[in-house]
Amino acid sequence: MAEKKRTNKRKYNVKRSAKMNSAKNGSAQKKKSDFKPRRKPAPKKQRPSIKVAFLGGLNEIGKNITLFECEGDIVLIDCGMAFPDGDMLGVDLVIPDFTYIEQNIDRVKGLVITHGHEDHIGGIPFLLSRMNIPIYGTPLTMGLLGNKLKEHNLFNSAKLNTVKAGSRVRLGCMEAEFIHVNHSIPDSCAIALHTPAGIVVHSGDFKIDCTPFIGEMIDLHAFARLGHEGVLAFFCESTNANRKGYTATEQTVTASLDSLFNEASKNRIIIATFASNVNRVQQIIDCAEKYGRKVALSGRSMVNYMSVAAELGYLRIPENMMIDIDMLSRYTPEQIVLITTGSQGEPMSALSRMAYSDHRKVMVGEGDFIIISANPIPGNEKTVGNVVDELLKRGCKVIYEGMYDVHVSGHACQEELKILQKLVNPKYFIPVHGEQKHLRKNAELAQSLGIDKKNIFIGDIGSQLEINHDFIKELAPVTAGKVFVDGLGVGDVGSIVLRDRKHLAQDGLIIIVASLDVYDGHVISGPDIVSRGFVYVRESEALLDEIRARALEILEDCADNNIHEWGTIKNRIKDSVSKLIAQKTRRNPMILPILQEV
Repeated sequence: MAEKKRTNKRKYNVKRSAKMNSAKNGSAQKKKSDFKPRRKPAPKKQRPSIKVAFLGGLNEIGKNITLFECEGDIVLIDCGMAFPDGDMLGVDLVIPDFTYIEQNIDRVKGLVITHGHEDHIGGIPFLLSRMNIPIYGTPLTMGLLGNKLKEHNLFNSAKLNTVKAGSRVRLGCMEAEFIHVNHSIPDSCAIALHTPAGIVVHSGDFKIDCTPFIGEMIDLHAFARLGHEGVLAFFCESTNANRKGYTATEQTVTASLDSLFNEASKNRIIIATFASNVNRVQQIIDCAEKYGRKVALSGRSMVNYMSVAAELGYLRIPENMMIDIDMLSRYTPEQIVLITTGSQGEPMSALSRMAYSDHRKVMVGEGDFIIISANPIPGNEKTVGNVVDELLKRGCKVIYEGMYDVHVSGHACQEELKILQKLVNPKYFIPVHGEQKHLRKNAELAQSLGIDKKNIFIGDIGSQLEINHDFIKELAPVTAGKVFVDGLGVGDVGSIVLRDRKHLAQDGLIIIVASLDVYDGHVISGPDIVSRGFVYVRESEALLDEIRARALEILEDCADNNIHEWGTIKNRIKDSVSKLIAQKTRRNPMILPILQEV
């Protein structure tokens, strides 16, 4: 019995030993299996790209509009207009081509406006007449836009959204942040687009003014914060990129105006400035209050802008200071300040009409002290000079351009551009708002601050750009260009019409009128010659007789040769008469044959 117990205990110990060894081996194997090769980390999800289409504002002054697209959503920044060049005869305004926007209208989430100047909001009525999209802007900007839309009967249907600087607006997959900046009009903002592709900053028009006349200093802290977060691309205005140093503060104008008011103590003061320059008008009103003068406004746009600014609290007008322009005769000259439009010499502006004695309510002459508080926009120097000459001929004393510090720019000079570029610290830099010389200079500034040349892009109207954290590349251009507004016509005046207008303006017109037999094509009456802008008829009868004879010869030759196709007949008349006139006068008037069958 004892032997049996010892045998069972031995078997138990053997089994237990085997089980422990098995467990130990299994544990060892398990530990060995723990040392598996480390898996490669899953690749990070690549960020999407953002596409940018430039529909205006490059290689030109004005007509600013830029389209941003990310993950199928589109946001527009600004939609301005430009004034016509000298060779755009008869054209009133130039607006962007909206074709590309119309083609993608179902993806457009909204239009964001940086400020209320015409080169940033002037095209909006024409855009809204074709498509109705939500619009976002600060109070004064939306007030000025609303006033403009009322003139076009679009206000009631427009989707206007007022926001304040510092706020954000969700637009599809993107979020627009409004950043307060200084400019020549209050409530100006830069825009930071927070997108899945990264942060994109658009400066709008700005300057750095530590002592602005209205409002606070530019929010440099916000730009620094964005730079710290990481900015993918910076779209920076270039208008003053050719100017060294810093833009002068608005306070310099206050001192100059005070000095000039004191100098003109016995004169009527007339000041021409931009209708949208609320800061300047407030400075003038403050000086008028100090020297006990009444203030009147001249020019429809001036009255409209100031009405909106005063209603929204951006203009402080002392009680009983403003008078209607019809009341000027009730006051002596030294009691009056007249604020008017026309600082750019526009032919139909109030100051131009005064200069050419065409103003119905204001006659200027000796005793008038006229201040032009603006610098000529490039291209306007000649027209401004003509207006100044006419005013001087009438005995007025005129203060203009650099004679006194009566104007400061609203745009940043080189040192301010450098400051903002360093604060934003973008990976990619794209200069905007300016002619080629301005864009190039701004790009040079960015390079001097350490941005690689390959990360800088200078575009043109219609250029399309793809921006990614890993690359930047130019894509196929989009439909873009200039659309001319002539009266009520939008887009019905093109390059061919402008060419004809230029031809008429330079060389005049000759009309050849003839009646032809309906059966055989021979001349029944005429040809009669009508000349406009070509030669003085009474002194050129011999030349007109030769033209008549040449036209008759062509018409009879066509009839004899059985040529009845009017296009062919007219072309033969044009060619033959044109050669004759060139031989006789070395001129090239437009020739217009008018034929009728009898």
